[in-house]
Amino acid sequence: MLAGSLAAQSQPPQSPPPPIRLFVDETAAPQKILHASLVIPASPGPLTLFYPKWIPGEHMPDGPVADLAGLKFTAGGKPVPWRRDLEDMFAFHLQVPEGATAVEVQLDFLLSAPASGFSGGASATSQLSLLSWNQVLLYPQGRPARDFTYAPSLRLPDGWKFATALPIARRTGNTIEFAPAPLDTLVDSPVLAGAHFRVIPIGPDGEPRHELDLAADSAEALAMPAETIAHYNQLVAETGALFGTRHYRDYHFLVTLSDDVAHFGLEHHESSDDRVPERTLLDDVLRVHNADLLPHEFTHSWNGKYRRPAGLATPDYQQPMHDDLLWVYEGLTEYLGDVLTARSGLWTPEEFREHLAYVAATFDHRAGRTWRSLQDTADSAQLLYDAPDEWLAWRRSTDFYDEGALLWLDVDATLRAESHGHRSLNDFCRLFHGGPGGAPALQTYTFDDVVAALGQLLPLDWNGFLTERLNSTSPHAPLGGIEKGGWKLVYNETPNEDLYAAEQSRKDMDLSSSLGLSLDDDGTIRDVIPGMIAYEAGMGPAMKIAAVNGRQFSPDVLHEALRVSRTSTGTLDLEVSNGQYFRTFHLDYHGGLRFPHIERNSALPDALGEIIKPMAPVGKRP
Repeated sequence: MLAGSLAAQSQPPQSPPPPIRLFVDETAAPQKILHASLVIPASPGPLTLFYPKWIPGEHMPDGPVADLAGLKFTAGGKPVPWRRDLEDMFAFHLQVPEGATAVEVQLDFLLSAPASGFSGGASATSQLSLLSWNQVLLYPQGRPARDFTYAPSLRLPDGWKFATALPIARRTGNTIEFAPAPLDTLVDSPVLAGAHFRVIPIGPDGEPRHELDLAADSAEALAMPAETIAHYNQLVAETGALFGTRHYRDYHFLVTLSDDVAHFGLEHHESSDDRVPERTLLDDVLRVHNADLLPHEFTHSWNGKYRRPAGLATPDYQQPMHDDLLWVYEGLTEYLGDVLTARSGLWTPEEFREHLAYVAATFDHRAGRTWRSLQDTADSAQLLYDAPDEWLAWRRSTDFYDEGALLWLDVDATLRAESHGHRSLNDFCRLFHGGPGGAPALQTYTFDDVVAALGQLLPLDWNGFLTERLNSTSPHAPLGGIEKGGWKLVYNETPNEDLYAAEQSRKDMDLSSSLGLSLDDDGTIRDVIPGMIAYEAGMGPAMKIAAVNGRQFSPDVLHEALRVSRTSTGTLDLEVSNGQYFRTFHLDYHGGLRFPHIERNSALPDALGEIIKPMAPVGKRP
């Protein structure tokens, strides 16, 4: 091992390979197909080309290789045979003929994906498209991604406008030529385009340019209210006050407003891919439900892109990523994103507290906590992202997001309490995510680095503090941050606003805190929670409630039956289909409607209120 390392060090550095030309024709995006071509410099002999497998930010080997079609290789105008690797389905082997200096590649990418998942999901409609470059390229084996330079160009449908973090070299009609970029920068810089497009500059003057780039399926959906724009101005100001520096040249929020694309957010260093329902800017319920998306992805520019776990900083897109620190990468980002949503005014303090209560109650009823630790949800993230919704409460899901946020709230509240208000997670962000700023950079970290940074702020056994919470199999959620913050989790019959917004957006009912089940609006059961009454009675996922106390099911009918159960002496009777068979379940339930909230504990200072106070001057653009 040592001899090999010394031999490698003695070899002269490789000269950079010539640029790879990449052209993407997006004019057929409304037809749900992309056409692409590449010219890859190559020498005669064996050549292995990779299609990206592990996509940064998606934390699993989900590169959409199944949607790669029409693949053809030529050299000097003659076909070059190829064969897929039998073990790595993302690798292609070919023999470059004598006399050739390059391989030309033709390929199509099929956009007819389901409206679910991440960047491999639906990304185009008749009116817009979000191009992820990793979908339409191959790269040679043998060097880190950053060592390959691509010269990309893109042809758009007539009349479409676009936005991206990539610098533009020139534009001729509908064709845009971008400045050459390293492969890792290219993959990190998607392009949003559409017929209905709006660009809104935001943020303090004199800083790097920030803009909201909106593409929608209708012109009406672009009508962002002035008040909301003001909140995004504040968001930019708040991140500056929190982190103290910016690690990007400029920043683009690429916002897709459509009901026909996959809904998610994906972070990039100088932009974010944010996809929400078409009427999100117009509908108050959708606004509340999606308000934390852009703050979350924006936070990733610091926590995830600039500071990244060493196990996620792989040299190319084929090396497996280690997800064990996703409770920092995603959990801390979830916490900071929620706090920034409140500090910027995108949520009111009450909306923030309702969201926190809903999260706390969710994990206080997560039965799988008794066997699967929070750490294991991170370790096995690549399995859990695509796991089905059925039995989620027992299997657990990507809980390192929201339960990770509860953990970091506990860290913040502990810093504030133990230092008597002199230290907080704000100080951690400056210390851990600061630096010189400017152009994108990468600084990796380990668990020990996180512990050491916290120790600089407050002498405490942070290793033990974090390890205990990460490995806990307690049946109850980690509510220490809420309680130290001067609040407590309670239940009553008053609807939770965040839960209501989530139900309206998802078209479902979450009865986790009462019957211990969740179901679609048509009565189909999505999940049941082991140990709670529905599970103990024998109900399970995929069954369907047909009637409630003899009356045809509807969400309102079930809600009313739960409401009156508190004073009823009878059972709650649910007629349920299980495939072709029916059964009536008689539930001896008298708990009424139960909705989570957090209630003030006046015996302690309101640290939670301090946490969400704006750090930057409100309503000003310095």
